[in-house]
Amino acid sequence: ILEVEIGVVGGEEDGVDNSATDHAKLYTSPQDMIEVYKALSPIGGRYMLAATFGNVHGIYKPGNVVLKPKILKEGQDEVVKQFGQKAYFDLVFHGGSGSDIADIHETLEYGVVKMNVDTDTQYAFTEPIVAHVDANRAVLLHTATEVADKKKFDPRSYLKKCEENMAKRVTRACQDLRAEGKTVWR
Repeated sequence: ILEVEIGVVGGEEDGVDNSATDHAKLYTSPQDMIEVYKALSPIGGRYMLAATFGNVHGIYKPGNVVLKPKILKEGQDEVVKQFGQKAYFDLVFHGGSGSDIADIHETLEYGVVKMNVDTDTQYAFTEPIVAHVDANRAVLLHTATEVADKKKFDPRSYLKKCEENMAKRVTRACQDLRAEGKTVWR
């Protein structure tokens, strides 16, 4: 399966900072989606489209991101109108971390089958590390008079909690996407 992205996802990811991008570019137009269909349909095969609707990489305070999921519906409607139901896209929600559950559920109505939550999973992994360091700071490092506590600085003492916390976040993402027990193949 090929995944393609059109438009600009705001925020910063992998050293690419789109935070100063013209906000109009954060919203894919129906014409953009039509052009993707025209370009990819002759190739055939299965692909997913990450169309932008105000989504951003990273996580922000409430109100700083203005998602417009209806853009996905408008694009889907226009593509299907011109090319038939076979043209209906499987959509991807890039920059889903921190998104409101109502917005997530609305995107599902318009064809979203996958959502990226990298920032949320990074945070879920880091949170137990911070708690571990805060609780054990006094015994994590050697001092002039004491040696550190190996049971506390051994990464195995806290990485299991990191993995468990990340797994909980991934599970919640599956629940948010109403994806439990489903695959893209049915």
